Amino acid sequence: MKTASVVLRSSDPAAVAAAVSPLAALAPQVVLVFGTVALLRDARLLEALRTALPTATAVGCSTAGEITPQGVETGTVTVTALAFERSPCRVVGTAMAGLTDSRAAGARLGEALAADPDGPRLAAVLMFGRGTDMNGSALIDGLMDRIGHAVPVCGGLAGDDGAFAETLVIGGSDPQGPVAVGLYGEAVRVGLGSVGGWQPFGPTRRVTGCTGNILHSLDDEPALEVYRRYLGDYARDLPASGLLFPFEMLDAQAAPKGLIRTILGIDEASGSLILAGDVDATGYLRMMSASTDALVAGAEKAAAASRDAFAAPPGGLALLVSCVGRKLVMGDRVDEEVEAVVDVLGGGLTVAGFYSYGELGPHAGEGACRLHNQTMTVAVVAEA
Repeated sequence: MKTASVVLRSSDPAAVAAAVSPLAALAPQVVLVFGTVALLRDARLLEALRTALPTATAVGCSTAGEITPQGVETGTVTVTALAFERSPCRVVGTAMAGLTDSRAAGARLGEALAADPDGPRLAAVLMFGRGTDMNGSALIDGLMDRIGHAVPVCGGLAGDDGAFAETLVIGGSDPQGPVAVGLYGEAVRVGLGSVGGWQPFGPTRRVTGCTGNILHSLDDEPALEVYRRYLGDYARDLPASGLLFPFEMLDAQAAPKGLIRTILGIDEASGSLILAGDVDATGYLRMMSASTDALVAGAEKAAAASRDAFAAPPGGLALLVSCVGRKLVMGDRVDEEVEAVVDVLGGGLTVAGFYSYGELGPHAGEGACRLHNQTMTVAVVAEA
């Protein structure tokens, strides 16, 4: 597997062609494209990529910040070439009708990716979905229903720099529909890690009303009212300020489940909170906060978990997907978590990724892929 990456700062076709020309020599099958909505909305950019990289399918999404080997960028587009030498790959996408279509959309992707009984096995999946009007946990559940829980899945939900207005997905016919890359064969190697670093605070609240990822009430009070009471001055900046104070999910016995849920929107009329993924209707929730040092330590643990899964040969990909909430907490120190991951992984890997509205990665103790919020999720992809 050969990989290389460049950063684009313009959608001008001539500038794009010149910047990505070194990638064409790899004859990649896939290029990962992560960037700001402002540039990705310009059709000239993607057309220039198709012309300059005729062997590749562009796959990716808009972001709340782009991750490069040098740190975090904003207002750019990163293009990362993936040239597999012994592993077939397949890109599939599907249109999506809206929030209620999330699980079915995941199932459609899974059906399209399912391995041919007479062909090579499905070894891994990279998946990207829109970040608004999406139930990310339902999307991943629909996919796993079709491909099985043993197949490693990584990726994330698109961002739009914290505006929660418009996110884009690249790779399918629908810029709002999810897209997935299936990697096939025995040569594929994947190491995964997903760690947060957040700490709970305040009382535990019982979920007394929810529908999928819509949280209606906590302790029989409107969820939005409860949340605002604890946010104080931060409440006036909802939903964006909700990224700083996610929920920890607890089970029916109030034991931690190892999953966090971020608030993506609010419904003033019903007093509800719109979360990035499902919550347990019989469980409990508790607010969380974090420090930069704790988040960097979590990123190091995620990198170590992905590295320890196997010895990655030179030329592999390190895909980093981190939550926009972490970026807001760390502020000017946000580069530190990327530097921590790069230090742990060492050389020989091309680093690419983005800040997201939800991360797809392994759940501690289960192994199967789940939707995460507020984590650094690291996937190392290579060929043996």
